[in-house]
Amino acid sequence: MNRIIKQDLLNYLYEYISENKKNKIKQISANRTPYITVVLEDIEEPKDASAVMRTCECFGVQGISIIENSNKYRINPDVTMGASKWLDIEHYKKSDVNNTELCINNLKEKGYKIVAMIPDKNAKSLEELKLDTKTAFMFGSEINGLTKESLTHADEKISIPMYGFTQSYNLSVSVAITVNAIIDQLIKSNLSWKICDEELLDLQINWVKRVIKKAEMLEKNYFEKVKVF
Repeated sequence: MNRIIKQDLLNYLYEYISENKKNKIKQISANRTPYITVVLEDIEEPKDASAVMRTCECFGVQGISIIENSNKYRINPDVTMGASKWLDIEHYKKSDVNNTELCINNLKEKGYKIVAMIPDKNAKSLEELKLDTKTAFMFGSEINGLTKESLTHADEKISIPMYGFTQSYNLSVSVAITVNAIIDQLIKSNLSWKICDEELLDLQINWVKRVIKKAEMLEKNYFEKVKVF
């Protein structure tokens, strides 16, 4: 589908939502970023992963990868507060492969640098991390942390400063601290970190379809109408 058709389809679908929703979709999508992404590996508590989704959505991080080698993830709607509806979530849960390696390889093929977030005082701090390319931040479970596979294949290892007796943050807090610091750096930088025009169109179409009842039928009607001309 070329850009002109996509824009025309979007305008057609906009007719079926309120002006307020349309403006909100335009405003929020314009600040989405694929420059950073978050990866969760074998999280024990679904509510923790759901809280991460809510955090990422609030900060404008569009993509999340969930690795399910041992622990299966189920969305907790009371925690996400609808956040998952607006995110691109990719699950890695095949039974016959190492899903961690599959996820990392896939992200690297897309141009992402892999950063393992670990509670280690000898690791680099967030301030030392160079944002010279797209970056995926990997977080492990609160009990076991990241697996050996993640640490082996990571391009860098980063830690969040801690000054108390407790030697780890809650998972969602760790993600919030990390994403807040990185987004702040991106906003102040000259990097092209926002979603590109082509991907922006795709995102807006997907979002509009998620809020319209019988969106598939409307899309089908649109293409039948286009064929007539």
